[in-house]
Amino acid sequence: MKSENELIEDLLDLAFAEDIGDGDHTTLCCIPADKIGKAKLLIKEDGILAGVEIAKRIFHKFDPDMEMEILLTDGTEVKKGDIAFYVTGKEQSLLQTERTVLNIMQRMSGIATQTHKYAKLLEGLHTRVLDTRKTTPGLRMLEKQAVKIGGGVNHRIGLFDMILLKDNHVDFAGGIKNAITKAKEYLKTHGKNLKIEIEVRNFDELNQVLEIGGVDRIMLDNFNTEDTKKAVQIINHRFETESSGGITIDTLRDYAECGVDYISVGALTHSVKGLDMSLKAVK
Repeated sequence: MKSENELIEDLLDLAFAEDIGDGDHTTLCCIPADKIGKAKLLIKEDGILAGVEIAKRIFHKFDPDMEMEILLTDGTEVKKGDIAFYVTGKEQSLLQTERTVLNIMQRMSGIATQTHKYAKLLEGLHTRVLDTRKTTPGLRMLEKQAVKIGGGVNHRIGLFDMILLKDNHVDFAGGIKNAITKAKEYLKTHGKNLKIEIEVRNFDELNQVLEIGGVDRIMLDNFNTEDTKKAVQIINHRFETESSGGITIDTLRDYAECGVDYISVGALTHSVKGLDMSLKAVK
């Protein structure tokens, strides 16, 4: 299995390949190969900055001679007009890396900004906001980094680092008891130490889980706030609790006040607007 670092390397290779192809002919035709220049990352919208460290990696991977002067770090609250960093190097290199850096930083900063809004609403409560697997294919590692930068918590990274028995798993397995039993047997057979979470859709399924046990977390799927509060009281700290399904920024605090440990929100990553910024030449 590839590491996070290897997946990011693959992403950057693909980004360069799809953007530059057999050459940036616009740049190559009018910019001398040895000319040195400087550019600044200009913030054009208020938000949370994310992606500075990956920008450093992009510049260095493309051209090891490029040098950054970082003024603002990941997680900083930025305002329109702020300058996040300066980068100096061959003008050809600056032009060829510009779009890759902006695409990734705008996306990551948009996610960090969105996550920060959700996390702020949970201040004073023990509940934490979780991301999901509703990410852009190929960008998951960076998008989940952005969630953490914004103050959220990563759920599982993929299908490999946690067992999450959702409604379809339960139905295909023949019910709650079969799903949990088979999950525990699988982990024992394969010598794996993974947490088990199970989704429940109603109080009948919840009671079955409580009777069987053997899980680490219970996801309350599409419960309203009244039923969520009741379910949390029934579970009574025997298992971690998570609310999921249709929870918006307007209802987040209400669900948190029910006492759940986590609230998972797909909107942190699946439909985020990028934060406006640009890489401008310093003359």
